[in-house]
Amino acid sequence: MNPAAVALAPSPGSAAFNAGNNAWREHHAEVALAHYVGACTLDPVLVHAHLGRARCLVKLQRWMDAREAFADVLRLDTSHYSAWLEAGHLCRQMGELQQAAGAYQRAIDAAPARYEAYLGMARVLEQIGQLTLGAAAYEQAQRAALGDGSTDAAALQRLREVHQLMARYRLERGAPEAAVPSLRAALVTAEREGEGAGEDVRAEIRMDLGDALLRLGQRDAALQVLTLASAATAEATLSRLGALSFRFNLWQEGLAVLRRNVALHPTSVQARWNLAHMLAECWHMEEAEQVLQQAEALGPVSGATAMRASVAGRQGDAQTALRLYRELAEHDASYASSAAMSSLYSDRLGAREVAELHHQLFAPLGQGARARESFKRLALSGRRLRLGVVSADFHHQHPVNLFMQPMLREWDRTRIELFVYFTGVSHDEQTQLARQRAEHWVEATALNDAQLAKRIDADAIDVLLDLAGHTGQQRMRLFAQRAAPVQVTYLGYPGSTGVPNMDWMIGDAVVTPEPDDALCSERVWRLPGLVFCYAPEVDYPYPAYDDVLAQRPLTFGSFNNVPKLTQRTLTLWARVLLAVPGSRLLLKAPSFSDAGAVRLFGERLLKLGVDPARLEFRGPTGLTDMMAEYADVDIALDPVPYNGGTTSLQALWMGVPVITLEGEHFVSRMGASFMRAAHLPDWVASDDEHYLHIAVRMAADRTALLQLKRGLRAQLQARPGWDPVAHTRAMEDAFCQMASSR
Repeated sequence: MNPAAVALAPSPGSAAFNAGNNAWREHHAEVALAHYVGACTLDPVLVHAHLGRARCLVKLQRWMDAREAFADVLRLDTSHYSAWLEAGHLCRQMGELQQAAGAYQRAIDAAPARYEAYLGMARVLEQIGQLTLGAAAYEQAQRAALGDGSTDAAALQRLREVHQLMARYRLERGAPEAAVPSLRAALVTAEREGEGAGEDVRAEIRMDLGDALLRLGQRDAALQVLTLASAATAEATLSRLGALSFRFNLWQEGLAVLRRNVALHPTSVQARWNLAHMLAECWHMEEAEQVLQQAEALGPVSGATAMRASVAGRQGDAQTALRLYRELAEHDASYASSAAMSSLYSDRLGAREVAELHHQLFAPLGQGARARESFKRLALSGRRLRLGVVSADFHHQHPVNLFMQPMLREWDRTRIELFVYFTGVSHDEQTQLARQRAEHWVEATALNDAQLAKRIDADAIDVLLDLAGHTGQQRMRLFAQRAAPVQVTYLGYPGSTGVPNMDWMIGDAVVTPEPDDALCSERVWRLPGLVFCYAPEVDYPYPAYDDVLAQRPLTFGSFNNVPKLTQRTLTLWARVLLAVPGSRLLLKAPSFSDAGAVRLFGERLLKLGVDPARLEFRGPTGLTDMMAEYADVDIALDPVPYNGGTTSLQALWMGVPVITLEGEHFVSRMGASFMRAAHLPDWVASDDEHYLHIAVRMAADRTALLQLKRGLRAQLQARPGWDPVAHTRAMEDAFCQMASSR
């Protein structure tokens, strides 16, 4: 898409037009737009200037203005192929698929020998479910790519691109089984091209094929093609392969690819940045900082501050993370959610300050939102409620998946018609299981907020459920602009989002007590039992807990991620160890595969008086192995202010009681909610001194502790909070009453 394809001879608007082209080439869309507008003013019939203006407006996401600019082009030239083609692309971006198809047809009529419009038509026809017509348009695109049947290098390159683009479109709409034949055809065509399609071109196709095969559960075949792809040498190709490997939990392979990328491109800032970023994502913080510094020595690194904020948070320094993210958010609103998330870990902010920060960060998102009254829905009487779920997290070890799978299994389909809008990039067998359990599954990753909102409205959703809050791959802007008459947040974010037009948040009487309603931007729906129901579908063998365990040194433990290990938490835990002679502390987290993290936290605890011999650090393992390791822990210690969520419930499930401190808001009351629901209120502390007292008292009676551990899972299973059927019925009741009371 390049307005500079032409340079005009001197005319009233030519100088401004040529200046616009120059600015566009430098990626200065705002500047280019001003020049094109000037050219149009000086010469109103200058078609190329109107087209340049339209393209700039698309780039700036001023879509309605862009539509009008394309209309200006087409008023001047009703058969302008590029204008019709790009107007079709714009309509598709806006979710106007029928209008997109109409624009593509006009482009085809204007230039029937060109393949791009046929390909656009194939894409939208398949999106709207017209698969036969879509396949026909795809065939027409292939014929047009070959032109008169020529098999020269240029024609074969066009044909390969048609196959590969169609495959990507099919992956976007969640049809990997349809993408695979297109990708295999692309590979065959690349072989026919010979030297014209080098190893990097083949690697790009193989990455898409590997992605498709992994989504289909054909892991061995996928690994074979991804291994072949690793022979690439282009920097961008290897960067993409590293990122793709990480998405599918092949992080060791991804790191190896990115290290090779740096070796091949030692002067590239981007290659080192990509490696540094993945090292941080894999919790190798010390090396991540070293590689980041190497990148900065080569040139400016735009993401350096954000990465240092992430590293600070992952090292338990919430204050630095919060400060850096707030500074970034002042200039780039995309960092607001990271700032909000960091505030939950802060030792220094009270509940009211956290609530005020959320309001400050997100109030602007509601400007220009759709009115609730504009949604037209049939009365609920006599029909099922249509529930939409927006989530990126239906994959193996993600907490959202662990809690939601039993609910997906138990939904009452006579009451609830379930639509899942999947916005994620990671796919595995758990993704497939969720897809099987959902009545309707929409692959929404590639849909922008406008497209997704139109799809949600077309599905006539009554209640739209957010499962992310401010965590990764969230769609808070979608909710702030209102995509359904009733919008609810649950599970993914432990607290109020502060996001306008989020109508409800789901809690319970402990995490969200009535006196704290003023801290929440949403109305609060309190479930009758526990806010989260932990009912794992995998059978984790229960430890034996025989008498010999009472003779070993008492082991306190935490399997929480390192960001929760703030200074206050470490100080409190050090006091516990000093108050219980001979006791040990076992810390397990992904970070502790990194020697730098082990050294850092060992030093922090040493400064607090803890002998390193009393500490044990363990790195990550698979979920089944991790659950088995709870047998090595006698008592779990809950961090403050951000309590354990999934980890505490997993500890209880494996027979490990948790000492927790009840704090001021949702995130610091989760432990209290769990322990009270488990009928273990004596494990809930009111302040630091009480926390210490509980630890000393519970550690002193090893016989009573062992007896509790032996029967803890059975005790939980007898409690309402661990009943997935009752929990799902309560959620269904909540959604129906929310919809009825809007």
